[in-house]
Amino acid sequence: MFRIGIIGAGWIAEKMAFALSRTEDMQVYAVGSRSIEKAEEFARRWNIPQAYGSYEELVADGNVDLVYIATPHSHHYPHAKLALEHGRPVLVEKAFTANAREAEELIDLAHRKNIFLTEAIWTRYMPLSHKIGEIMASGIIGEPRIMTATLCYMAEHKERIIRPELCGGALLDLGVYVLNFARMYFGTDIVKTVSNCHLGPSGTDIHECISLSYADGKMANLQCGVLCLNDRQGIISGTEGYIRIDNINCPEVVEVYRNYELVERHTAPADMINGYEYQVIESRRCIEAGLTESPMMPHEETLNIMRQMDALRAEWGVVYPMDTE
Repeated sequence: MFRIGIIGAGWIAEKMAFALSRTEDMQVYAVGSRSIEKAEEFARRWNIPQAYGSYEELVADGNVDLVYIATPHSHHYPHAKLALEHGRPVLVEKAFTANAREAEELIDLAHRKNIFLTEAIWTRYMPLSHKIGEIMASGIIGEPRIMTATLCYMAEHKERIIRPELCGGALLDLGVYVLNFARMYFGTDIVKTVSNCHLGPSGTDIHECISLSYADGKMANLQCGVLCLNDRQGIISGTEGYIRIDNINCPEVVEVYRNYELVERHTAPADMINGYEYQVIESRRCIEAGLTESPMMPHEETLNIMRQMDALRAEWGVVYPMDTE
């Protein structure tokens, strides 16, 4: 049995607990919260053996095989650092940290201690995400030229969006997905970035458009925001056809068109629980193989995404308290 300890008892921890309660040979063994009452209530709801009223107690428990960080973005760095310092492998919810400096420090610590550390950007671990890569490599749509990706939800009044001290804004919450989508399928050779951003009353970003130009002429047009609902679609267009993806952060349906005719249709696995399970399954595989990072989300990719987001925030004037520490 592979035992997971969850730091944080909020809504995203609920999603992970749900997935692991239905995943073979996996157990949410412990949950930690700043409130013992909240931890105990969460543990009762999900039949978790151990509930702790502090994060220090959870990471000190030698029965924990993997710590999942499910706290706000602003707290990922200190909580992941705490777990690593106690020798625990760590899966950190996206966005990995507040900024690239924090990410570099965590990755350096993991390397020095030879401990597994990875980012829980679930898109990277999805079977259907890997299928998209296979389709592109097959050449069925010809030479890829243009990508569009969009991800919007109504969330403008949520605390995690409006509070700078929580690293609020659409970029770290949703933009991290469209940037990952572009890197997964168009690569890293970006030569120019152009963006527009709308700031909310508290100074956090709430809607943005990002255009990436690549050395070989490809272009990616990305949108994300918390002011509207949209189709969450991605389109990868090539010289002989295109791929349409429903829900870029958790692909549900992938359709392949050649000369405007549908030629392939792929859906998420029938046995998928909610998608959160895949990142834990991969983490377990890596830990048991003695790896310190996952090839599905290498540390360098996490760092590059954080650097991209730092640069965008600097352009927009979005500043978090930890940026000046």
